Amino acid sequence: MNLTELGYVAGWRVVRALPRPLVAAAFQVGADRAHRRAGGGTARLRANLRRVVGPELPEAELDDLVKRGLRSYARYWMEAFRLPALSRAQILSGFRLDGAELLAADVAAGRGAVVALPHAGNYDAAGAWVAATGWPITTVMERLKPEGVYKRFVAFRGSVGMEILPTHGGPRPAFDVLLDRLRAGAVVPLLADRDLSARGVEVDFFGGKTRMPAGPALLALHTGAPLYVASMWYEPDAACASLAGPLPVPGPEVGPLDQRVRSLTQLIADRLAAGIARHPEDWHMLQRMWLDQRRAGDGTALPSSASGQA
Repeated sequence: MNLTELGYVAGWRVVRALPRPLVAAAFQVGADRAHRRAGGGTARLRANLRRVVGPELPEAELDDLVKRGLRSYARYWMEAFRLPALSRAQILSGFRLDGAELLAADVAAGRGAVVALPHAGNYDAAGAWVAATGWPITTVMERLKPEGVYKRFVAFRGSVGMEILPTHGGPRPAFDVLLDRLRAGAVVPLLADRDLSARGVEVDFFGGKTRMPAGPALLALHTGAPLYVASMWYEPDAACASLAGPLPVPGPEVGPLDQRVRSLTQLIADRLAAGIARHPEDWHMLQRMWLDQRRAGDGTALPSSASGQA
């Protein structure tokens, strides 16, 4: 077990054993320290949030937004470490979904649903809530390195009722398994605001070009399952989300499949942007996001013709 894996193991064992107020205070101190140090991740968050709020927001207000964003990100990790120790009742009370009746109807009808998510709020709490509600849920996860860390995260998410598929290296392609799960009536949430494959769909997002994964659009087009976009944020007492949709899925008359995927992915991007704009402090995007961000470490945006999940 290397130091990275050891750190996660310690988090899951120690953090959930201590009183929540004590742990929450410690994680907030850590977030504020990261804000003062202004390292690479903080610089990238600042650059990304500047895109969201636009050039008019005064620098002091942006700095406060970045600080709140780091505190929100720290809260996500604190809650993730504590999640496996929660009872079903605690999981259900710790998350609120506006639009839950839509998913309930989809599952009851056996058609399943695709939900495109941002890296915001607490998507692990959302997944645990879906499972605790009694609905089948399957999603995919990037193969983290080292392998031990990846296996720990799969076990963590599995312990709260989620079926996790690797993005690659599984016994069957993840996309094929997701098709089967949707046709069996499962909820399939997919992180959709950042593509990790370099083969994503180019979209306009907060006035710049980025790539987003084609998976949510392709699944909806192949299965006919309803496609929603979630807005995710924190309230003091709970993680929250709301659903937009189901989105209109373009039919064959619109054009070939790749054209319909581009159109639908742009619609996803627009809905994600609307949700992030409402709760920018809860968007945990500490990675390079736009194609013109060449030097991600200092947040500087430079012209570029190239450049990145689910």
